[in-house]
Amino acid sequence: MRAQVTKQIAEAKLESSDRAINYTTSTINNIFYIITAAASLLVLLGWRSLNDIKNSLKSDMAKKIETLTADYENRLQQIEIKMTERSKVIIETQQDITNTNSIHSLWMRAGLEKSEEDKISIYDEILNIKSNDIEAMTYKADALLEIGEVRWALNLSNTAIEHDDEYSLAYWQRACAYAKLNKPNEALKDLVKALDLSDTLQDELLNEKHFESLHDNKSFKLLIPHS
Repeated sequence: MRAQVTKQIAEAKLESSDRAINYTTSTINNIFYIITAAASLLVLLGWRSLNDIKNSLKSDMAKKIETLTADYENRLQQIEIKMTERSKVIIETQQDITNTNSIHSLWMRAGLEKSEEDKISIYDEILNIKSNDIEAMTYKADALLEIGEVRWALNLSNTAIEHDDEYSLAYWQRACAYAKLNKPNEALKDLVKALDLSDTLQDELLNEKHFESLHDNKSFKLLIPHS
């Protein structure tokens, strides 16, 4: 009976061990199956995800490159526009400097000339360079009065005043022209305007030979200082 019981216990332990081994084996196999399926699924999904990511990166990079290219093109266009504008400014400035030097040289020549005709030619050169030079117009009008071209001087004075109605010498020269044309009222009106703009001209009233016809005029005498 002892031997029989021992045998039964041994068989029971063996059977229990077999069941445990079978359970363990089945469990391990199931785990491997699950891992294999999960790995396969991950590989498939991962491959698709990589393709999607790759395509998305290509699309994003293309868009970014296009944006950067457009931005650089705009910047280059703005730089080109600015460079063109600066070039124009530089060229204009150089031309202005050249014109200024030429005009300065012509004024120096005019100061040395004795002939009124030669002075007029020089003033014309100045006006060819700078057509709205009020000073050149006024000095030319003065030279024209000296050679008896009174109406020409009057027209030139009018042009000077149209360009700058605050230039005292233009009114002075027009007053001289009116005085030479025996128009005292117009001459005195321009004289008053000239003196209002520059009171230093009062000292030249009696020295201006073109005002000789006005010396006996009461209104003219009132303009003379200390009279």
